[in-house]
Amino acid sequence: MHIVELNKVSKDYKGSTLVTHALQSVDFSVTEGEFVMITGASGSGKTTLLYVASGLEEPTEGTVSILEQPIIGKNDKRLTELRKTQMGFVFQFYNLLPNLTVFENVILACVISGNVQTQAVLDALATVGMLDSKDKYPSELSGGMQQRVAIARAIVNQPKILFADEPTGNLDSQNSLQILELFQKLNQEFKTTIILVTHNNDFLPYATRNVLLKDGKIAHDEQIRI
Repeated sequence: MHIVELNKVSKDYKGSTLVTHALQSVDFSVTEGEFVMITGASGSGKTTLLYVASGLEEPTEGTVSILEQPIIGKNDKRLTELRKTQMGFVFQFYNLLPNLTVFENVILACVISGNVQTQAVLDALATVGMLDSKDKYPSELSGGMQQRVAIARAIVNQPKILFADEPTGNLDSQNSLQILELFQKLNQEFKTTIILVTHNNDFLPYATRNVLLKDGKIAHDEQIRI
């Protein structure tokens, strides 16, 4: 099953005098259970590819399907429903609400999905090793701990696919590796499909596949492991 499929996708950003071709006629698909790392130099289009593949941005040309459903525009009602129940997002910045506890930050995702389950929140926090900190506030946590909470929030509704954009960008090397180990655990033990953008090639052994972008095109697509 293709979790995500892009056909001949291009994405242009138009400035006052310049057009930037961020993606150029890209064909890209991800099957269920893969852990795909998108790599490339700054400006290669890797974050744009993630955003278009997840429906956060619309392509200028081409088609996008998520869970075998064609997506027409980022406000497509089907996409909105998929975001609530089948998709999770982790970003470089943790985006935790400072006035809410760890538990409250995670259960908020359940409220948005319309399926509030206290046990699901506790299970998600246990999965990321943050259950003992459920009553703390973000200001009481390290950066690595805050990112773990952000991951718990992303997985609490048991999504089929997790999109991550430079999730270790604000972390030191030790915390970065711990976060990558957590993503690998989600992929191997929970069978979550993961698409992760990173500039760090040292992370590649954690993935099953590497897609290298250069100048808005896929320059290399390599299976790392099964």
